[in-house]
Amino acid sequence: MKIQLVATCLFGLEHLLGEEIDSLGYQRISTINGRVTFLGDEQAVALANVFLRYAERVYIKLGSFRAESFEELFEGTRALPWADFIGRNDAFPVTGHSIHSTLHSIPDCQAIIKKAIVRSMSERYGIYVFPEDNIRYRVEFFILNDEASLMIDTSGEPLSKRGYRRQSNAAPIRETLAAAIAATSRPRENVLFWDPMCGSGTIAIEAAMRMRNIAPGMKRHFAAEQYPFIDQRHWSDAKEEAMEGITHSEFEVFASDIDEECIQITKDNAYRAGVLNSMKVFRQDARRITTQGRRGTVVTNPPYGERLSEKEEVERLYRELGRCFRGLDMWQMYIITSHPTFERLFGREADKVKRLYNGMIPCYLYQFFKNKR
Repeated sequence: MKIQLVATCLFGLEHLLGEEIDSLGYQRISTINGRVTFLGDEQAVALANVFLRYAERVYIKLGSFRAESFEELFEGTRALPWADFIGRNDAFPVTGHSIHSTLHSIPDCQAIIKKAIVRSMSERYGIYVFPEDNIRYRVEFFILNDEASLMIDTSGEPLSKRGYRRQSNAAPIRETLAAAIAATSRPRENVLFWDPMCGSGTIAIEAAMRMRNIAPGMKRHFAAEQYPFIDQRHWSDAKEEAMEGITHSEFEVFASDIDEECIQITKDNAYRAGVLNSMKVFRQDARRITTQGRRGTVVTNPPYGERLSEKEEVERLYRELGRCFRGLDMWQMYIITSHPTFERLFGREADKVKRLYNGMIPCYLYQFFKNKR
């Protein structure tokens, strides 16, 4: 059975996510900010959840329609085949978003959609009271420019939660964003990958997982594993394929930090991710790193200085990093921060700048391809 699937992502990662979907062999239908719609099947639900490195969630899309009034929202929702997916005893909470649309009240939209689903299922099942004490299907609505899309979540916990990061430092970077930054830096076996402000190790771990071809969802569970309309063998096949796809790599990662607690957290997280043997984790001040006579790439997420009390300290750090990194010969550098004057403080203009989001914080990935003394 062909179904439409929607993979959501952080703004700025749509291109990488689309390429991943292509690599799985599925046809993209459309791409807008933060989401890619593609054509798949039951097996695609399992493969997308297990293998997509940049997606936040994967949804089954039931349909789209114009909704400029609550009546249109109700009738459009009611017409969709809810009973093909949701059983008479199942739970179906409703959440969602509305952007640039006439229907902007989220609680009102939730209530109307819930009522319409109940009416649709009552017509199929011949009952009017639903106990909602069995399998949980989270219904998601997305209304953009008065076009409503209704979907069922298949992921459960966001896909950024791989399962290896049980501990983190005070300002962790989301795993999906870390994976995208690592991919942008073009990691390769003969070039050292070094995060000198590793925090909880997320960027370094995601780079090592990519190079070892370790699927991000291999060790976790998903909401749709409980859905009876998806054969269990699709999940076991997807995870078996992921296990068989793990490769050996000579790729080497350094993860260092000035904070001893961060070093232990990184080691623990890397061990759970299965990449500790690909990493050298140690304590060092980022302002003291050297090339050690090797080719390398610095990829890091320094403090942003969001709080006023930290701003002066962070700006001093950026200046000192700029002076230190000028000694890294021909190394490339990829630095993500939300600070608006990073380049001036760092003392260099980036060769390329990409706008990204760390959760809800707008950031810029500054890319330096050739060191200039």
